[in-house]
Formats: sequence, C-alpha cells, structure tokens
Amino acid sequence: MTTDTATGSLALLGLPQDDNSTFLRGPRLGPDAIRHAIMCDSANMFAETGCDLGAPGLWHDAGDVALEQLSGVDAYNAIHDRVGRLLEEGNRVFSLGGDHSVSYPAVMAHAGHHSGLNLLHIDAHPDLYDDMGGNPFSHASPFARLMESGKVKRLVQVGIRTLNAHQRAQAERFGVEVHEMRHGLDIGKLRFDGPVYLTLDLDALDPAFAPGVSHHEPGGLSTREVLTIIQEFSGRLVGADLVELNPDRDINGVSAMVAAKLAKEIMARLIATA
Repeated sequence: MTTDTATGSLALLGLPQDDNSTFLRGPRLGPDAIRHAIMCDSANMFAETGCDLGAPGLWHDAGDVALEQLSGVDAYNAIHDRVGRLLEEGNRVFSLGGDHSVSYPAVMAHAGHHSGLNLLHIDAHPDLYDDMGGNPFSHASPFARLMESGKVKRLVQVGIRTLNAHQRAQAERFGVEVHEMRHGLDIGKLRFDGPVYLTLDLDALDPAFAPGVSHHEPGGLSTREVLTIIQEFSGRLVGADLVELNPDRDINGVSAMVAAKLAKEIMARLIATA
C-alpha cells in the first residue's frame, strides 16, 4: 500500500459522516475501524480469489474527506468533488463510510465518468424514502435521489427485508429490481450490461454475523452469501462503497473484521476489472 499521492491505482477513500443517520451516531468511526481491520496481523492480505493486496502499487489510501464541519449540500459537494478528482486522475475509487448518505454523491461522481451506470445495492433497507424527517440527504433516501437524477440506468437491490408501503411504491415508481430475503437468494439473476457500482450496507448481513451496525435487522444474509455475490455477479465493476459499520456497537471488533473481509474481495474485484 502507498498513501495519499499515488494515482492510477485503486484509491481507498474514507467518508466519515453520520450526520444523516436517523437512529444512532457512530458510523463516522467506520473508515478507520475498517482500515485497521484490513491491516490487522490476524489475517493476511490475500483475497480469496488469489489477489495479493499486499503487492505494491495495486492500491493506495487516499485518506478521508474532511466532513467534520460539513452537512447537507456542503458535505455532498465535498464528497462528490473528491471522488471526481480521484476518478479524473485515473483511479478506481472504493469508499468507506460513514452512513449510507455518502453513497449519493459518490455514485453521482461515478455516473459523470461512466454512462449507463448500473447499481448493485446490498442492504437490509431499500433507502428509497422520498423524505425522511425533512432531510433530503438522509441515509434513508440516497437511492430516491439517485433515481430522480436520471443518471442511473438500473438499480438492483439484494437482501431487502424492510419494505413498507411507501418504499414499495417508490420501487415501482423508479423501476427498482428488489430481491427480498423472503424469496431467497438467486445469484444467477445478478447480471449487468455495462459498468456496475456496488454499494454495500453492512446491515445487509444478519446481526449474528455483523452486530456492529446501527440498525439490527434479523433474517439477513450470511457473510458467505455476501462474499459469493461480490465474487460471482456478472458485470464490470467500476466503483464501490462499504457503509454503516458502527464501531460503538461492535463486539470484540468482529463486525470490523467482517467488513474488512468483504472489503478485500471488493478491492480484488476492482483491481481485476481495471
């Protein structure tokens, strides 16, 4: 790994924001917790697919976007502009959140570089609220904002188990393809034409596998199922984020290590499809 100044590789970017969380604060601490777990000596730097993430030049840590004093449109612009600059420098960008609101500007930056962008969204929640508490930047609303933008060709959601009437209507309005957990998991259906951005909310996993999240939603995916999705969906991955780790709720760092395991596989796939 190199730091800060490298270009033309995979950039790991921290987005430490949780101002848009609707329940608990804490996800702003997620980026550093995931970084620490990725580098932890309890595991090695190989992805399961064989990529040696310890090899020089494959990726670099681009640091954090300074979001401590920013909110609303100012935070959106800071994230969008930083991701956009990294893309312009020839990097692929993998962002670590933070609450799920950070995905809105990160995806929009990618949409400016990749026409016909598809979204693969792994989550317990569809995050399609038109308005959550009067905050258009809420972590419960990023995918409504993205679909309203017209910049996303296709949104496919996996792991969903909290659809209410409003969000079901929103999914129909935007033509979202929702794979609810109650119907089982069919990886074979996850096929995309064109570029794909992967956004992964850690609460997609059952709390038994990742208790360190703000919203515990039983009945979710296993760690192995999420790994299988990352490794086997059909499409060209061009960017990604991993969000909603809340270290304040973690137990012995197990959720951070789960996040790191998932992050390594996402990193390997981004490197392989460069």
